[in-house]
Amino acid sequence: PSLLACNDPFPLLLKACGSVPLNTKIVGGTNASAGAWPWQASLHQYGSHFCGGSLINSEWVLSAAHCFPSQKLTNSNELSRNVSEIIRHPEYNNLPHDNDMALLHLSSPVSFTNYIQPVCLAAEGSTFNSDTMWVTGWGNVNSGDLPSPQILQEVDVPVVGNSKCNCLYEESITDNMMCAGPLEGGKDSCQGDSGGPMVIKQGSKWIQAGVVSFGEGCALPNFPGVYARVSKYQNWINQHVGLNNTGFIHYASTTPVHNETCPTQRMFLNITMTKQNEIIHH
Repeated sequence: PSLLACNDPFPLLLKACGSVPLNTKIVGGTNASAGAWPWQASLHQYGSHFCGGSLINSEWVLSAAHCFPSQKLTNSNELSRNVSEIIRHPEYNNLPHDNDMALLHLSSPVSFTNYIQPVCLAAEGSTFNSDTMWVTGWGNVNSGDLPSPQILQEVDVPVVGNSKCNCLYEESITDNMMCAGPLEGGKDSCQGDSGGPMVIKQGSKWIQAGVVSFGEGCALPNFPGVYARVSKYQNWINQHVGLNNTGFIHYASTTPVHNETCPTQRMFLNITMTKQNEIIHH
């Protein structure tokens, strides 16, 4: 596969990650402005998009293991690189999607610009309570494939605690995962967004908390999206990318702790078109 990264060599210091030179505001909804998420990557095979990823330094991209066993994107701010090596997590388990993490080594480094920047990563021990995350991708929307001109999509989703999410997914959520999405449905990631980043802002830095992994359908009530929890993989990432070559930052949530009460009754399928119009999408 090849990679298109929407474009200081080593070592990458903390101050170099998570910055958005052109992003002056975040607007909830659909289309992302150029340069708003400069670490977002699109993975291509045979000329077609199949998964997302995030640039974590000038030579490495973080994605999902399940992306490795389609629409051509055109962007004047993008940069293309071949992938010289794919490293899937050695304990990746297709069912129940545990350790859904992969690293892609680029064939040559990219140069950072206003449109191409690395994202910071959540360090081991980071906590996320009732925080709001942002997910981006070129995956499916409510009408199916992302229509031309295939503008990167963005959506804000609330974190759902692991205990509640584990109840909703009938005991299939592990500590290596995290969940996000409104329980009423209507906002989510979907097919084609897999491997892409779920991020949160701390001060002036954007930190990647999750990697788009799986879900029951897309944006269904009581089925939030499930993400690989980045903070659980600091040692594994450093082992391959090198110590101090990525910007790991500890995130300590200041929001209230989740209500972990398991719903006694599930709501299914009654998603209005208004809610569906807010969907981006694994």
